[in-house]
Amino acid sequence: MAKPGGAGGERDVALLDGTARAHVSKGETLSDWHARYDRWLSAQIRRRFSSQSGEDITQETWLRMAALDSFDAIRHPKAFLLRVASNLALGQVRRGAVAERFAAVTPTVSHEDADQLETVFFRQMVLDLPQPLRDVFLLSRVGGLTNSQIADQLGISPKTVEWRMTRALARCAAQVRR
Repeated sequence: MAKPGGAGGERDVALLDGTARAHVSKGETLSDWHARYDRWLSAQIRRRFSSQSGEDITQETWLRMAALDSFDAIRHPKAFLLRVASNLALGQVRRGAVAERFAAVTPTVSHEDADQLETVFFRQMVLDLPQPLRDVFLLSRVGGLTNSQIADQLGISPKTVEWRMTRALARCAAQVRR
């Protein structure tokens, strides 16, 4: 339920029960969001995770948010921030599980050998991606390009870049889970 907004594209959003409101403004920056939601996000993450991993997750959440081009399309900021944080926490758990399985199979491997094996594993995982997915993945993750830049470089739409990146990440996640 949205009330007609104020100046500058601002609007108040009420939840169905009418009790909670989120203030959303067009053209907000990462600094605006950080000022508004950092204390809240830190408290939510501390409640859900250990203090050390919670601090890491909070920092990583803001780093992920910094990669976004715009915040205008995000209608529920708190839900979005919690989803990013939850996904990061899940990734930590999965990486920990992979590390445990790896350690159980190769308990005498040195750190250098483990790093080398991990590098070979991830390199092979990327090489196993179909060429269109691999191109998008490498331009994004290695090249550091935005979806728009990748779309321009490959001559495809940003939506196609998004779709291919989603598929590439899903395939990589499936490989890690094996």
